[in-house]
Amino acid sequence: MSNNHVHAEFTRDLLSPRYWVLWLGIGLLYLLVLLPYPLINRLGRGLGRFAMRFMKRRKMISRRNIQLCFPDMTEEQIETWLKKNFEATGLAIFETGMAWFWPTWRINQWCKVQGLENLQNAVNNVRGTLVIGIHFLTLELGARIIGIHAPGIGVYRPHDNKLMDWLQTWGRLRSNKFMLDRRDIKGMIRSLKQGELLWYAPDHDYGPRNSVFAPFFAVKNAATTIGTSILVRAANPQLIPFIPMRNEDNKGYTLIVQPELQNFPLKDEVAAAAFMNKAIEQQIMIAPEQYMWLHRRFKTRPDGEPSLYL
Repeated sequence: MSNNHVHAEFTRDLLSPRYWVLWLGIGLLYLLVLLPYPLINRLGRGLGRFAMRFMKRRKMISRRNIQLCFPDMTEEQIETWLKKNFEATGLAIFETGMAWFWPTWRINQWCKVQGLENLQNAVNNVRGTLVIGIHFLTLELGARIIGIHAPGIGVYRPHDNKLMDWLQTWGRLRSNKFMLDRRDIKGMIRSLKQGELLWYAPDHDYGPRNSVFAPFFAVKNAATTIGTSILVRAANPQLIPFIPMRNEDNKGYTLIVQPELQNFPLKDEVAAAAFMNKAIEQQIMIAPEQYMWLHRRFKTRPDGEPSLYL
């Protein structure tokens, strides 16, 4: 698998009748993101508020995550946060379409970069660069912005639906040289050793395999991937966090590229996981309502501990 550079290959099978409804949805999204951005913004936030009434399970998961991470928040604060988070979730659908369908000039019109010198310095270094992406609801747009200034290698999970897999690969290749399956560790190491920029997101719970437990906000034991440790030990890349932030005035986006992380703990995987979680926390707190709280970040528990999502 280490040589599997993933490209977007269109096949006639994708025109099969079983995909026609999905093609209709794709076409509708394409047309909607042709609208002026202020209108897209209002539509997206409205869609999020509407969805909040029906996505009861996701609302419960989001609420529980916020309660676990910030136990001192009042119920009123949580409700305000949830509303903003679901507005951001509705907007994320449109922002994905913007990332995949917008021309570069329109991305540049609405998206500014803060800390671009940090990205440029990393690219000019002979070492590879591990760009630490975090699962903000704006992550597709953030990856596109990064790719405009410094095309790199995308890491992704293949989609079970063949048409969606083709579409997301095609869309992401607008700002990446090629894609790698997230299980292709050898391919990632090779790319970093060749001096490439590699997009990597270590902030989800990927299950007990290749994970350790480390603190994340107020949760003492959060399953955290050791993938970052594996890549750093094998390829010695630079670690550059970034956050794609939707501006508070709803008038565009600011991609914040942070300076290189220093003093990564090489010899202790638990300490390394705690180090990364702390760095991720700092990025999340820049725009916490825009983080993807609706996934079960704490689904994996140490042996004998009950689920946190009862």
